Amino acid sequence: MKSRNRIDRREFLKRTGALAAGAVAFPYLARSSALGRAGGIAPSNKITMGAIGVGGMGTGDLRDFISKKEVQMLAVCDVDKQHRDRAKKVVDAKNGNEDCGAYNDFRDLIARKDIDAVMIATPDQWHAIVAVTAAKAGKDIHAQKPLAYNIAEGRAIVDAVKKHGVVWQTGSQQRSDRRFRFACELVRNGAIGKVHTVKVGLPNRNSVRGGSTDPCDPPEGFDYDMWLGPAPFAWYNPSRCHWNFRWIRDYGGGQITDWAGHHCDIAQWGMNTDHTSPVEIEGKGIWPKSLLFNGVEDYRFVCKYKEGFTMIVAGGLPMGVRFEGEKGWVHVNRGRLDASPKSLLDIKFGPNDIHLYKSDDHRQNFLDCVKTRKETVAPADVGHHSIMVGHLGIIAITLERKLHWDPKRERFINDRGANDMLSRQMRGPWQKFFQDVTS
Repeated sequence: MKSRNRIDRREFLKRTGALAAGAVAFPYLARSSALGRAGGIAPSNKITMGAIGVGGMGTGDLRDFISKKEVQMLAVCDVDKQHRDRAKKVVDAKNGNEDCGAYNDFRDLIARKDIDAVMIATPDQWHAIVAVTAAKAGKDIHAQKPLAYNIAEGRAIVDAVKKHGVVWQTGSQQRSDRRFRFACELVRNGAIGKVHTVKVGLPNRNSVRGGSTDPCDPPEGFDYDMWLGPAPFAWYNPSRCHWNFRWIRDYGGGQITDWAGHHCDIAQWGMNTDHTSPVEIEGKGIWPKSLLFNGVEDYRFVCKYKEGFTMIVAGGLPMGVRFEGEKGWVHVNRGRLDASPKSLLDIKFGPNDIHLYKSDDHRQNFLDCVKTRKETVAPADVGHHSIMVGHLGIIAITLERKLHWDPKRERFINDRGANDMLSRQMRGPWQKFFQDVTS
């Protein structure tokens, strides 16, 4: 197969970075930077967006964003032509024209000076490269969870967002659900007393969608080499890509990283540990016999925090988050909130109580913050620490030993083998590319 991921660094840096005038010839709409980012975008102006990764969850994100009155979607990007063409038709129908740009390479979309913000919904192995590149180009970013493929790449995203002053929203949309917010407010206001245990229930088995696993040529219009990107080379087969990537360790972390960004995120929110992580982790799991779908199953790991509580994360527990305290418990999941005693559910918080960030529409919250330049309900550092719990659990399960973690340094204590698992060597030229965009 002819390689499609060659990178002309000089050309890319010319197109991004300072984004010199005349680098790309596209119709121009006023950027937030032109209007003064400190003051946001004027009410009469649209937030111009591009969508990177428009299959699966990306389709849902795209449709919701284009339904917002302040959004004008200008371009879509996907390495699968079917996804790309379908998304372009959706955007063109909404805009009433055929002007939506359609790209195979995310760098071409990011290089457009007329785009204020991007939404990212690629497979996990791509998150950090695309996100850091977009941040360096000054784009505000809504990116699906998990924040990054590993802890080191998550840190690179957090640092890039801060360095370039862009707005970030992690797609951990449960933070924009009143039930999850109220459950966390009950805990933060001491309604169940001192919390000693938090139980986080995630899906247990890998949800593989069947298909042939025999190697074959990729479908016409699918840039498989670009799909792999920084991941190790592997021969294409129909079961490897799109939905099933989650259960393959080269691209994701199974159910743990697919869901820790949701329920571990809420556990962290309720315990006021948004910007830290556990200090001790140990766990066990079962590795599937499949040579392809090798994400851990039947897992359980235990995290201890210096704040004095234990978090148990496992497949097989009731889905959601259960906070257990000296005076009662609260359990929350999508569409369901329960507590003991039941009277907890009737509590009304007063002006002097703790009120958590209120957002009732996750994508709208992102757009509002693009205009105001305020922090979103799920900023990068929060997303980083939420999925960090899942990454730490997988490392502990893999090594089958108790690990000690330094939350400030984001390193294991006296454990070289575990520290080697915090990052990866990217394939081909992508390692050098990533080093360049993070410098």
